[in-house]
Amino acid sequence: MARCRSYLRGLSICVTVLLLVSGVVMIGVGFSSIEGNVPVAELFDQLSISDGLLALQVFGPFTIVLSILGISAAASNYKPLLLLFSALIFVEFVALMVVASPLVHVEAQMNSAVDDIFLNVTPLDRADSYIQTELQKLQTSDSCCGLRSFEDWGNLPPDSCSCTPSADLSSQPSDSNLLGSCVMAGNKLHLPEPKHSDQIWVHSEPCGPILKSYLGFPIKLRIGIISAFATITITAIVLCLALGLEERWRKPPVETTVDDFNRVKYQPKPSLS
Repeated sequence: MARCRSYLRGLSICVTVLLLVSGVVMIGVGFSSIEGNVPVAELFDQLSISDGLLALQVFGPFTIVLSILGISAAASNYKPLLLLFSALIFVEFVALMVVASPLVHVEAQMNSAVDDIFLNVTPLDRADSYIQTELQKLQTSDSCCGLRSFEDWGNLPPDSCSCTPSADLSSQPSDSNLLGSCVMAGNKLHLPEPKHSDQIWVHSEPCGPILKSYLGFPIKLRIGIISAFATITITAIVLCLALGLEERWRKPPVETTVDDFNRVKYQPKPSLS
């Protein structure tokens, strides 16, 4: 029993240390400017991509304080302090779940909202110069063109969409307008048929899915951190409650005696202390 108690206390300390680490991570992510790295940020002014930041900023310090309390309680094996920590961390767990629950709805509604924004800013050749400049940077770095397709640029894709076919053009059928990751923009955009040496090749992959992944990453990161916190918290509550209520669920040692009438009596063994 003493060895089991020692293992239980060691596990409680380890889990509360993990809880302390999760609190530090929550603070770090909560005060970081992840949204500043989202390309073409002005496209997403309509979206609340900062959802969950306040929850991490507020609950992170509380988690650290309660974790220190839990580590002290588990290390000293002080039963009332263990029960107090379990109650407080459970209250924080419920509060964080309530506050962070809108994140799930934000993630579910993000794709349709982003599609509407893409529709509003196209055609791209008429969009604001800032959006054009930022999108061209993304097209150059990620080898994509347009938001939904290269046709978003109208009849003249910018140089950032240019793509160099890697295969031998002579091996392609005469009516082929797709080559690897490149697509011939001339036929697609109904431009006058160019000469073979003047054909316009652009990236076939649109930039929309890439922008969606950039936009969704901060939300998914916060959901992942909160999910990890929830798992660690539940484990810490169970272990600390088991350690705090040890005297209630542990069976007291007993000894049996037989009296003069052959009756068996059960009574607690005297404490060695």
